[in-house]
Amino acid sequence: MSLKNKLLLSLCLLTLVGCSSENDKTVLRVGHTLDTKHAVHKSLLHMAAQLEHYSDGNLTLKLYPNGQLGSEREMVELLQIGSLAMTKVSAAALESFVADMKVFSLPYIFSSRDHRWQVLQSDIGEDILASLEQAHLRGLGYFDAGSRSFYTCDEMVNSPADVEGKKIRVMNSQTAVKMISAFGGAATPISWGELYAALQQGVVDGAENNPPSYYLSRHYEICPYYSLNEHTSVPDVVVSSKHVLDSLTMQQRQWLKQAMNDAVQLQKSLWLKAETEALAAVKAAGVEVIYPDKTPFFEAVVPFHQSFNNTLVGDYLERISVSKPKAGTSNE
Repeated sequence: MSLKNKLLLSLCLLTLVGCSSENDKTVLRVGHTLDTKHAVHKSLLHMAAQLEHYSDGNLTLKLYPNGQLGSEREMVELLQIGSLAMTKVSAAALESFVADMKVFSLPYIFSSRDHRWQVLQSDIGEDILASLEQAHLRGLGYFDAGSRSFYTCDEMVNSPADVEGKKIRVMNSQTAVKMISAFGGAATPISWGELYAALQQGVVDGAENNPPSYYLSRHYEICPYYSLNEHTSVPDVVVSSKHVLDSLTMQQRQWLKQAMNDAVQLQKSLWLKAETEALAAVKAAGVEVIYPDKTPFFEAVVPFHQSFNNTLVGDYLERISVSKPKAGTSNE
């Protein structure tokens, strides 16, 4: 973040509190880094409307999109001190706060979208959300963030051999860094807002992300090769401040839970639509899109998975593996 933005954020903190009363209404302030066209923002708007409906206008959300309140990490830190009520954050960004979240950044842990949602909405997903308590956070639910794949500027990634030696932008996640190393690449953590310029200037050779992010960021203008190897499926997490949530009544927390469930259902459908539209748009813009054989990618990360044996993350991996649908069952 630039010095100017840090100063603006500091000024904001002088007046911002996560929860306030305005005209006998309780207002929860919610920040996120995405633009207002994104499925996440639309779903949070739906959540706000549903919450106002359930509470008869007594509990409302006020949204701050486009990174107005800082980066994902900075907003999580605001939650920890109660200066912000809620945010949407990638599970990868939470692993530096709670180790349990590392499991979501591991490659190829889900066999399908159905399997992913089965895990997220099971005791496994609930246990991982509950682990956020130790960081003075509360996990409210998961949003779909699709699967992350490689896009590059100069040549297509057909196999791990094509990643070797390439500088690939990743999120600020040590697990993501190690994953790229497993493929033979040089992982380079760069903030999302700085990535377009980094690609343009050749600081990195490519990046990895889901179709809507690749499209909305306009990274396809610089990186016209998109290889849908779908190495990770890192969910988004809607997180609240423990301080703020504890200040609400039991009834208010129930309203919030209902509104969150409604938002999750809408976001699922919006995400699928956004993925389809994004892929169609980048193809129309001249991007070469391929679906490579995933087997070499699977094989390249087996030692990486094994490195988590006899650890907390390894225990989660085992539980997720056991939950995979049996052969012959219907999957996407």
